[in-house]
Amino acid sequence: MFTLRPSSVPLVAVDPYFSVWSAADRLTDDFTRHWTGQRHAMTGLLRIDGTAWRFAGKVQANAERYYTEPAAMTQTSLTVTPLSTTYSFEAAGVALTVRFTTPLLPDDLDVLSRPASYVAFEARSLDGRPHEVSLYFDVAGEWAVDSPKQSVMGHAVERKDYDAIGLSHVEQSYVNRSGDDHRIDWGTFYLAARPSDRTRVCLGTAERRKFFVRNESSDAHGWDGTPTVVADGQPVMALVHEFGSVAADPETALAVLAYDDIYAIEYFGDKLQAYWKRNGLSAEDMLAAACSEYETLTARCDAFDKQVLADGTAAGGERYAELLAMSYRQAIAAHKLVTDTEGELLFLSKECYSNGCMATVDVSYPSVPLFLLYNPALAEGMLRPIFKYATSEAWPFGFAPHDIGQYPIGNGQVYSENAIEGQMPVEECGNMLIMAAAVCLAGGSPDLTLRHMELLTTWADYLVEHGLDPENQLCTDDFAGHLARNANLSVKAVMGVAGFAILKGIEGDSEAKERYLKIAQEMAAKWEALADDNGHTKLAFGQEGSWSLKYNLIWDILFGTGLFRKETIRRETAWYLKQRNRYGTPLDSRATYTKADWVIWSATLAEDRNDFIALTDPIWTMLNETPDRVPFSDWTDTLTARQLNFQHRSVVGGIFVKVLKDKGILLKG
Repeated sequence: MFTLRPSSVPLVAVDPYFSVWSAADRLTDDFTRHWTGQRHAMTGLLRIDGTAWRFAGKVQANAERYYTEPAAMTQTSLTVTPLSTTYSFEAAGVALTVRFTTPLLPDDLDVLSRPASYVAFEARSLDGRPHEVSLYFDVAGEWAVDSPKQSVMGHAVERKDYDAIGLSHVEQSYVNRSGDDHRIDWGTFYLAARPSDRTRVCLGTAERRKFFVRNESSDAHGWDGTPTVVADGQPVMALVHEFGSVAADPETALAVLAYDDIYAIEYFGDKLQAYWKRNGLSAEDMLAAACSEYETLTARCDAFDKQVLADGTAAGGERYAELLAMSYRQAIAAHKLVTDTEGELLFLSKECYSNGCMATVDVSYPSVPLFLLYNPALAEGMLRPIFKYATSEAWPFGFAPHDIGQYPIGNGQVYSENAIEGQMPVEECGNMLIMAAAVCLAGGSPDLTLRHMELLTTWADYLVEHGLDPENQLCTDDFAGHLARNANLSVKAVMGVAGFAILKGIEGDSEAKERYLKIAQEMAAKWEALADDNGHTKLAFGQEGSWSLKYNLIWDILFGTGLFRKETIRRETAWYLKQRNRYGTPLDSRATYTKADWVIWSATLAEDRNDFIALTDPIWTMLNETPDRVPFSDWTDTLTARQLNFQHRSVVGGIFVKVLKDKGILLKG
């Protein structure tokens, strides 16, 4: 049984632009919202024996005008699994189940990248008597624009195998800007349904809702699709389904929400289409596949969900499994899957609610456990753009880049390409070497890595020279500012060199493997002496009385390299347990905030499952109690549960690290 009260509930979670959530306890408490917080409304009404009830959103679109809203159905349950969110409602003797499913199946990239999400409705009688039931569901024009001050136009899709309508921003300028707090305003947003005498889809305005409430014809308040400003005309795409007489046997209806962005990404000067379009599939045929495959896909989704939750429960208990459920769709929906001009896979992250950076290495790094578990090809798709950028003439440094641009335009860094102060030399070299080794060990093809061994050698040698006792620089926790002699960053350098040794072994160069492994061992021994501070390790060398989460140590366990003493790791776990607050263990001794991903990584160091649970349960409690109703924030205060910043970030994929450890799939080096 799902017991968590999510900070925000994933509904339609596909990619950084097509991602809509419910930021409320009940689906009727508020309009649904894009992950950035801007309203992307959906409204759901159920008329039972002539009386209308709300199950989603509100009827009145204009908050400046008063309207007596229909009574809300009683929400009796909410369940979130990795791929679905299911609400149950009751009113007037009828039960309604609404299931939102986005089939982000990691073993089927065509389906994972397909920009189609399902809303399935099931109605049945609760009291043994038949009831006349009708359904109204709509999605607003806001979904197709960045700002409601922009205009949209609508059209019907002429098909025999499904019924569909579409909305588009009037001005179609593909990939027209970059940034963080943006919504898409190009391409076409679709609502589709299977053909049925009981179902129709139609363009309209939000006034249609009121006519449905009054059980009157709404045809007079249709909309012919001509351009209209969203905030003024309140255009919607609506589905109306007549369940008819509903008895004990369930009656069902299905809506498909889809978004064809036409062009998704700009990548070093080339505008690229989404992965699902690589063989010429049209949006109309994509919708046909989505409509016809619902039952098959939901069965596959159910099987995947069952396995993920079982693995999570076995690894860390039911609350940990619920954290996995809350993380999965968000982690993937912060990416876009495309192919480059050579047909190579690119899995490009957006650094959400930060600065919108694209393919950020120290965002890929914390997220990578999920992808190593379920499809290492996606992790390869994270590495590929960094290799391309680092081998180009545009990159002037002898260490790894932080990112390739600002989403969705990846033409090179926009903020510090030629400024060393903004870079993360040790951080990104370590991240790239660790991830490259992990991808190969997890079953990914070594071809990508072997093609770039010269570059990887440069990065490994950089860590050998500069990594053990880092100079004053940023690490992935850049919100904490520059820090010299960062002990956790030093661990990353050690594990980066160890990762390179693993790569040399995969290449077949046993002599180089042993040489770099010996260097890593020597670095680790020196680290033990520099970091020790009476029962725990320091935040920075030379700073007695300080401490920090040494989450980078997890790779020594995942790789089975045994570079650091087990006793050191045991003492760290004991220390983290002592430092716990209600909402987590702080990141370090400088502040009370923490990072959820790093807490889970640090907890995974524990040998005792109960210690893991003790360290991770506070993250569950934070999500359950935080007043900040945003998609899973990874940066929060451990005393107040307040969001410091960050939401909808891919880094929550790192929460899968305990499952990755338990399965031992990297223990091949």
